[in-house]
Amino acid sequence: MKFLTKMKTLTAAIAVAATGFIAPAAPAQAEELLETIQRRGKLMVGMSTFVPWAMRSTDGELMGFEIDVATKVAEDLGVEIEFVPTAWSGIIPALLAGNFDVIIGGMSITPQRNLTVNFTIPYANSGQQMAANNDLATGFSMDDFNQTSVNLSCRRGVVGCTILENTFPRANILQFDDDAQAFQEVLNGNAHAVISSAPKPAFWAEGNPERIHVAFDGANLSTGNEGFALRKGEHDALNFFSNWILVHQTNGWLQERHDFWFQGQTAWIDQVAPDQ
Repeated sequence: MKFLTKMKTLTAAIAVAATGFIAPAAPAQAEELLETIQRRGKLMVGMSTFVPWAMRSTDGELMGFEIDVATKVAEDLGVEIEFVPTAWSGIIPALLAGNFDVIIGGMSITPQRNLTVNFTIPYANSGQQMAANNDLATGFSMDDFNQTSVNLSCRRGVVGCTILENTFPRANILQFDDDAQAFQEVLNGNAHAVISSAPKPAFWAEGNPERIHVAFDGANLSTGNEGFALRKGEHDALNFFSNWILVHQTNGWLQERHDFWFQGQTAWIDQVAPDQ
């Protein structure tokens, strides 16, 4: 045994002498995101306001479907929750920069986004609707909206803008930093219609029936699947969040919360701060 040990040592010494190469020490393994969250004692969630996903109450507090979801995730992790409000157009770069741990903000899963971030399994499904100006677009068909004389508004960076560009390539697409600005253009008569996730266009129409209606009798222009978004390589966290979704789909919690916010607006609509 001593002889074999000496021979191995000698062989290694000869190899180093001959090549001048010394194998580097194995790199220290980076801490997994879940370990970071638990060590920190806090889950940091990137989000942006979208009624009824996330919004401010008249008291200035965050409320909505996403707020319930993220809060429940943190509770099940045994940590506190911190929301990091972020402009939607820059929310993926902010995630990649490490400003927060995960995006839980009604983000639709698309192939383009998936090139940059990883998505969990879907935890919600949504559709895009249009709210149209009564004077400018009552009775408009799909072809009527697809004219160079038509202005359509949307929130910059959302799937809705892409849907407008693809569905109405001849129309002028006006992009704004938030839904309130995009909607105001329609209310003021500067745009024929605005696109947003259902049921928000219906909320706008209900609040302004003399000036706004939901186009195409409320039919969705598209349907989508929403997932949590994470940085590439965070496999344990991706597995945890996807299984969290699966568990709470199975036990009915996600459906109950979704129904409350998307179908039971009379229970909360008066609590929402204006201009959202």
